[in-house]
Amino acid sequence: MFVKICGTTSEEDALLAVALGADAVGFVFAPSPRQVTPSLVADIVKRLPREIVTVGVFRNDTPGHVVEVVNGIGLRGAQLHGDESLDATRWVAERVPLTIRAFPAGHPEIRSVGRSGAQVLLVDAPTPGSGELFDWRLVEGVVDHAHLLVSGGLDASNVAEAIARFRPWGVDVVSGVEASPGRKDPARLRAFMHAARSAEDALPTGGGGDDAADGDGGGIYDWEIEEGRR
Repeated sequence: MFVKICGTTSEEDALLAVALGADAVGFVFAPSPRQVTPSLVADIVKRLPREIVTVGVFRNDTPGHVVEVVNGIGLRGAQLHGDESLDATRWVAERVPLTIRAFPAGHPEIRSVGRSGAQVLLVDAPTPGSGELFDWRLVEGVVDHAHLLVSGGLDASNVAEAIARFRPWGVDVVSGVEASPGRKDPARLRAFMHAARSAEDALPTGGGGDDAADGDGGGIYDWEIEEGRR
């Protein structure tokens, strides 16, 4: 189970997420209360273990700028969280190690994400970072859960239910582990990580992530296998 802590704005919070067992740390470059600058993130990334997946979050930015920022400051991936076209997503995916394409639940283009070149699909609430839950029924039967990163209103009280229901590749959280926008709450973050890992351990053998790793995930795990991470 891949766990991504997003909306990170400080080195302290990034290191806290890593210490508590997060697999990935996300940084928002789009307009947001959690927006950070590439120069700040470049300094944070230098202090994180190499195996941590660092992701830049962009919204309706130019593909060239996305690739420039990701590769220029040493991030491991790009998350496209706007109205980016299939062609724009594919252009980015060909030039960065990992691409996550985000859609609000129920979006009509979710079914076409497989043609975008993105390795991971993130399904979120209509307003990213709002802490709102979406109707989980909108995901069932539509998305290949071996490629699915679930977000939107997750916290320690419901992440286990989401994992048990979807058996996704991973989960992503922002507001559910914050004291205020852009500031992580150590107790909430610790509780979230414990709930997510406990739910992962409770999954029956052959969960969505395992299936993908065993070879039918369309390359989704290539960037992890190269690092010896499973």
